[in-house]
Amino acid sequence: MQQPSETWLTAVVADSGGRIFDLPGYAAVGMAGEYLAPLTRGQTIGMPFGGELMYLPDRIPILFNRASGELEEVPENPHSAGEPIYPVAAFNSPGHVITRVSAYRERPRARYLPLFSYGAVGWQGGKFRPAAIVVDREPRQDLRRMPPAEVRAGVRLLRKRMPENRLRLHLETCALHYGCPAGKNFFLGRYEAPLPTAVTCNARCLGCLSLQKHSGFSCTQERIAFTPASGEIAEVALFHIDRVKKAVVSFGQGCEGEPLSAARVIEPAIREIRARTGRGTINLNTNASLPDAVGRLCDAGLDSIRVSMNSVRRECYEAYFRPKGYTFADVLRSIDTAIAKGKFVSINYLNSPGFTDTPEEAEAFLVFMEDHPIHMIQWRNLNFDPIRYWMAMDAVAPLGEPIGMEDLIQGIRSSYPILKFGYFNPPKEKFKLIT
Repeated sequence: MQQPSETWLTAVVADSGGRIFDLPGYAAVGMAGEYLAPLTRGQTIGMPFGGELMYLPDRIPILFNRASGELEEVPENPHSAGEPIYPVAAFNSPGHVITRVSAYRERPRARYLPLFSYGAVGWQGGKFRPAAIVVDREPRQDLRRMPPAEVRAGVRLLRKRMPENRLRLHLETCALHYGCPAGKNFFLGRYEAPLPTAVTCNARCLGCLSLQKHSGFSCTQERIAFTPASGEIAEVALFHIDRVKKAVVSFGQGCEGEPLSAARVIEPAIREIRARTGRGTINLNTNASLPDAVGRLCDAGLDSIRVSMNSVRRECYEAYFRPKGYTFADVLRSIDTAIAKGKFVSINYLNSPGFTDTPEEAEAFLVFMEDHPIHMIQWRNLNFDPIRYWMAMDAVAPLGEPIGMEDLIQGIRSSYPILKFGYFNPPKEKFKLIT
């Protein structure tokens, strides 16, 4: 149903120098697959701290002409003849799920967009308003709470405490060079500490953050180049657990491959940690490709597992993850193994409006929940060129008219009221707080 015009947000665009400005006479448009509509105030939120705006090269913005009442491709500034303009998108801070994508059409020979998510955004009341909803309010990755001077002080402390530990040195690069919030939290002595371990991976994800070959775009950070020894892993983990209340330590980071490929060093590291303390939460972020290895890690003392999935349908999962030497059935068997062993199981649901909220995916998810009763969904925006992603999914499965991310999330919540929603790996003290 058409919304009242006063609720529409004004379009924002960028010039060729990246200067962002609003465009009077045009409303912002949100996109989900091939479905487009003007963006309204009720579909948006105030720009969260840490969110960023990006302009999209090689693309033409699709806007809603208020005067004609029509959607239009607008390649040039209508108020400045001959000036090319480009779409603008919002990359929202952690804990926010985008509900619509910035609307655009690709120009000929358009390059892939970098590995970010591209939420729709508009302008109203002197503020930018992205199309997003909040799923987790924990300030775990709020950069305002990560003063650079304190991070550097933490780095100096750890250099003295574990001077020969190569994993500690790697995390310095993560925190100081790449600005990784998880790395910063480790040196600040807060929340969740990363334990990157794996050099290799048995998937070839379209949007891999640490390794890209002949893809047309670069990765966002370099992958770890060595496998830490079990003692190095345990030393880092134990230090974090000893000084942080409700500490979480996690294998499986954006700067590594698949941690199950390093199970031979992770298993004794977990056993060493658990021989020293029962405190802290040991978590595994994984593609869950090796069920037997998952079982061994659970037996060693693993507390929780988070399984990355872009879809609960085999053909869509395989089109994105492109597994090497494992199958979608192995992923499901790993989930069932962890559940059977009493572990807290989340899925890292990589969502994209226009795919995740289609009726086919929504119905498949409800079937998945009946067969594999996980405990939590961590809603994560898929960091990949949205149109290229939709094309890849459309090639392998039907994509109906989206029901909307808001309705999808509410529908799953209504069907499974004890299922926990969020963004971050919870400590085990919160495992039973599933309300």
